[in-house]
Amino acid sequence: QVQLVESGGGLVQAGGSLRLSCAASGRTFSGYAMGWFRQAPGKEREFVAAITSGGSTRYADSVKGRFTISTDNAKNAVYLQMNSLKPEDTAVYYCAAGPSITIATMPRLLGQGTQVTVSS
Repeated sequence: QVQLVESGGGLVQAGGSLRLSCAASGRTFSGYAMGWFRQAPGKEREFVAAITSGGSTRYADSVKGRFTISTDNAKNAVYLQMNSLKPEDTAVYYCAAGPSITIATMPRLLGQGTQVTVSS
């Protein structure tokens, strides 16, 4: 069974940092892009960041310069380093996988999510 499992969420003060991790299991995601989405209460899920198998990255404008996505292919893992967090970053964060051409709009697989809460 293919699975994406997120960890690393929590409560942090504005201006602080968190690092989210996502472990992929059940298949090899070679060739797939990996990414992160988030969904705040009462809002639609939105794209946050993605990284292709070749290492190219893409970010939502709202997180550029503050968030960094990276992968560890040996561990089949993807990470999201979040710095200078703002209260508006509060959301459930989901790990995603899929073809690079559609990862930002229609991920093929999503994890269960991890809560990130930023207090002001």
